Amino acid sequence: MPLFVAFLLVLFGLSLPVLRGAPAAAQTPVLLELVLAIDGSSSVNDDEFDLQMTGLAEAFRTPDVLGALELAGEQGIAVGVLQWSGADSQVRALDWQHLNDAASARRFADMIDATPRFVSGGATALGNAINASVNWIFDNDFEGVRRAIDVSGDGRANQGESPAFSRARANAAGITINGLAILNEEPKLARYYAAGVVGGDGAFLLTADDSDDFARAIAKKLYFEITGPPIVQRQIPGPIPGPSLADRGFEPLSMQR
Repeated sequence: MPLFVAFLLVLFGLSLPVLRGAPAAAQTPVLLELVLAIDGSSSVNDDEFDLQMTGLAEAFRTPDVLGALELAGEQGIAVGVLQWSGADSQVRALDWQHLNDAASARRFADMIDATPRFVSGGATALGNAINASVNWIFDNDFEGVRRAIDVSGDGRANQGESPAFSRARANAAGITINGLAILNEEPKLARYYAAGVVGGDGAFLLTADDSDDFARAIAKKLYFEITGPPIVQRQIPGPIPGPSLADRGFEPLSMQR
């Protein structure tokens, strides 16, 4: 459109035509879009990394997780695996898969077993890992009722964007960040994750004593991510019957943001 014509349209309060691309393809509805963000930084040696990936695969074979997927019904969940370390090192290691029954979960577990380590060494850029996960959620073919990023790692951020800033943007976009802090390097890492990493609607944090304990923790975490976040005490009048949140492996509410 010639410049003087555009000027006349603006002058007389008329609208310029809006250029539109091809309509977006329909997205598959799911109950949950979940990025599993696995730490591959220098603090994680090959044996520890393999234990994380093996634990993740085994989690998708556990009766609890398989039962959670059955409860999710036909819609099921969409899940992808991201490996990360430094500010410029995030790899979409295993592309989005639609899981809605035991067979699809076991196939996904086999795919995890066959996935190599794409990120080996480097700094710990938690904020950049969150950013990459958010971008991936908005760049897939699914539309989730809930959206979550499951960040696991064994150290504090020492490079890149502040994870608290990345968390704020993710939460504003409706994405919850849950954490799994591996405590073998830093016993107080859970407090750091609770204060600056975990957040959003129903967010929660679990801990693993070391990489060997990862399978137990990630299976529990996946169960609650698929079925919905655990109930926190301040939302319920009176005491909660049964085991306390601490007994179930969750950090105290005062540590959640």
